[in-house]
Amino acid sequence: MQPVRRTSLIAQVTEQLRAEIRSGRWPIGSRIPTEPELTELTGTGRNTVREAVQALVHAGMLERRQGSGTYVIAISDLGGTLGKYFADAEERDILELRQALDTTAAGLAARRRDDVDIANLKRLLEERAKQDWDKPNRAAIEIDVELHRAIVVASHNAVYLEFYDSLLPIIEQVIHSRTAKSDDSYDAEHIEMVQAIIAGDAERAALAARCFLDALIAEYPDAR
Repeated sequence: MQPVRRTSLIAQVTEQLRAEIRSGRWPIGSRIPTEPELTELTGTGRNTVREAVQALVHAGMLERRQGSGTYVIAISDLGGTLGKYFADAEERDILELRQALDTTAAGLAARRRDDVDIANLKRLLEERAKQDWDKPNRAAIEIDVELHRAIVVASHNAVYLEFYDSLLPIIEQVIHSRTAKSDDSYDAEHIEMVQAIIAGDAERAALAARCFLDALIAEYPDAR
């Protein structure tokens, strides 16, 4: 019976780790505690922790990065599956999908944003404006991604947010690729979009998001 009990223990630890991710305590992009730390937190052995972590790596929720640690890349098994599916997609195709998602999210956010959302959007917009887009680094890209995610958060649609989160790794990858080719920060477009959301103007917010993504898509030679 020992193998059965061991498997059950691994399943329990796996579910504990999954719960930490789903709760937002370990958000997408964050590094989870090390194996020794997880061993202490769960009160289990390192082999149990290692197998539990590996289970979530296989599920597409975690990613091991050599010499850096293990990071959250999706908040659910479904999100991990979608992330893998979109991993090899064309950049333009991802931008066209984002256009649909971001446009709708901006409109919903303008209707539903609360004081917490407004404060967060203002903070992120200010942080984004401070970045050096002539030489964009990882921090600049992360702020940009966080701002767009904050708009989806302000839509107050949990299903929408989970789907968007599943795309975050590939969205970040596309942004990194685009900024390597262009130093246009689209500051005016981001300001217009956020101001429209704060003002509660859904039509204006959706239009700003659509125009911004139209401009990005137009950068590709085969865009129509």
